[in-house]
Amino acid sequence: MSETEQRLTALEARLAFQDDTIDALNAEVASLQEKVLGMQRALELLARRQADLAANLPAETEDDTPPPHY
Repeated sequence: MSETEQRLTALEARLAFQDDTIDALNAEVASLQEKVLGMQRALELLARRQADLAANLPAETEDDTPPPHY
């Protein structure tokens, strides 16, 4: 096998390895994106629930505040 053929074979092997690595990284990025979207939806739901709970709390008046010694 000539030096040129050896170099070409080595380059083809590196290209195949790089393609596999890119595919694996792409799959991981897609998986992480799905997780991020799920966490964003959960956070929005929690924010809405907190807003609903805060809206249902009675308004705090000056009479409701504890005395200074508390």
